[in-house]
Amino acid sequence: MARFEEIGTATIPGNGSQLRLLQRNDEFSIKIAGKTGELMNSRLHGSEDALATLACERIAGLPEPRVLIGGLGMGYTLAAALAALPEQARVTVAELVPEVEVWNRGPLGAAAGYPLNDARASVHVGDVAELLRKGDGNWDAILLDVDNGPEGLTRKENNWIYSPGGIAAAQKSLSPDGVLAYWSAGPEYAFTERLRRAGFSVEPVTVRALRPGKGARHVIWLAW
Repeated sequence: MARFEEIGTATIPGNGSQLRLLQRNDEFSIKIAGKTGELMNSRLHGSEDALATLACERIAGLPEPRVLIGGLGMGYTLAAALAALPEQARVTVAELVPEVEVWNRGPLGAAAGYPLNDARASVHVGDVAELLRKGDGNWDAILLDVDNGPEGLTRKENNWIYSPGGIAAAQKSLSPDGVLAYWSAGPEYAFTERLRRAGFSVEPVTVRALRPGKGARHVIWLAW
C-alpha cells in the first residue's frame, strides 16, 4: 500500500506550529507537525459539505446572496456552497494561512474540484475575525470552520470566534434575514445556550464525516 508523502508545509500565524500537507495517490491529509491524528482528510468531508448546504439552502432564493466562509481547508465547504448558490452569488473565504490557498490552487485543489477557479469565489488572506469585527451587516450567510469547535485546538486566538464577543460581532455582520453556521467536531450544550442568550434561534444538527450514516458524528449549529 502506498504511503503518505509530505508535499507541503506551512507555519500557523500566532503560534508557530506547522501544518503538513500529505498525499497518497489521490488522497490528501493535513496534520499538525508533532501531533498524532489529522485535522483534515480528503475522504472525510461530509460534515464540511453539510456546513455549506444546510446554511446556503436557506438563502439560495435571494437574488445576489453574499456568503462569508471562515476557513478554506481542503475547499469542500466552498465547493458545496457554490453548488447550492445561484450564479449571482459572491462567496468570500477568509484563510489565515497563505500556503493553504496556494495548496488549493495546486495539487490539493483537485480533491474538491478546484472551487477557487469559480468566478464567484474570492479569498481574503487573513483572520476571519478581521472581517467579523467590521460588523457591516452585509453577509447573508456566515459559515465558520476555523478550529475543532468552541474549544480551540490549533490556535488559541480562535476561541474569540465562539465567545459572546465573537458571536455578537457575527450577529452584526449578518443581513437582517441572514444565517450563521458553525462546524464542530462534537456537541457542546453550553455553546448552544450561548447562541440563544445572544438572541438567536438555534438548531444543532448532527452530521456524519463520511456520508449519511457513516463516519464520525460532527455538529453544525445553525443560528438565525
